[in-house]
Amino acid sequence: MARYIKKTAILAKVETTPGVDAVPTGAANAIKAFDMTISPLEMSSINLPFLSAWFGASMSIPGSYFSKCTFSVAFAGAGVAATAPAWGALLVGSAHSEATGLTTPARVEYLPASDNLKTMTIYWHDDGLCHKMVGAIGAPKLSAKSGDVGKLTFDFIGLELPPVVINNPASTLTAWKDPVAIVKANVTDILLGCTYAAGALTGGTPYNSSGLTLDWGQQVEFNPLLTTEEVGMSDRKIKVNFSAAMTATQEAAAIAAIKAGTTQGLGFVLGTTSGNKLMLHMPAVRLIGSPKKEESKGQRMIGLEGELDPVNGNDELRIISL
Repeated sequence: MARYIKKTAILAKVETTPGVDAVPTGAANAIKAFDMTISPLEMSSINLPFLSAWFGASMSIPGSYFSKCTFSVAFAGAGVAATAPAWGALLVGSAHSEATGLTTPARVEYLPASDNLKTMTIYWHDDGLCHKMVGAIGAPKLSAKSGDVGKLTFDFIGLELPPVVINNPASTLTAWKDPVAIVKANVTDILLGCTYAAGALTGGTPYNSSGLTLDWGQQVEFNPLLTTEEVGMSDRKIKVNFSAAMTATQEAAAIAAIKAGTTQGLGFVLGTTSGNKLMLHMPAVRLIGSPKKEESKGQRMIGLEGELDPVNGNDELRIISL
């Protein structure tokens, strides 16, 4: 009997004990995902090149193995301010802290983390076969481009458990809210030189742009030792890319900033309604590399790349759900 790709259900839950199955359920932990790929078994082979009197393959025996998967989710709010968005658990399982119930204004905030990292159990139901991974850690990316919707993409690596033949669960997806279109009515310009405090961006110079992308650059790897196997994260280097409409004076200033290695704040707001308003703030963006001469419908745009520097540690990027 044929199996169908659309009949895929992904469940993900933060683990209480790293590497111990958290038993996610369709009712509480279903992911509303798209752009999904999975490699349920990434296994090394140990070759034994014994001499023989004939040509042909030499013996190989199985080595260590793990699982990995990738999927995207819509970057949208929770529908209610001060409530964690549905994707919040995925960020927590990707080396982030979560602060809920913040007030004046009501909001939830996410910051990168370096200690006490949380791991996830992921069940990937593939039309009758459930692939399981435990001790998983994710590496996120964010795209928020004009004419599209915001999306978070997660690359997870975890320890493989034997697959189970079982029917797909019923998935409750009501916590996943619809994203807003990234169009004029729903966004603000990118702000360079801004500061952040208590749910608000202050100051800075607005630059019309085509949106931005973020890559956390997290180094997540499977580490097999003699008596332990685990997935760990050893570093991150977050980078932002965006194209901005700049005057000649502003472009010259950007080039000078790159040459000087100076840092400045960067802010961006997506959405206007409480419960579905998302804010990004990067306090110390260092423009790097070569600015790119780009165009949009004949208009000059300047493509820029920035490296996000920590200020006091674990604060190079703040995601705020208002």
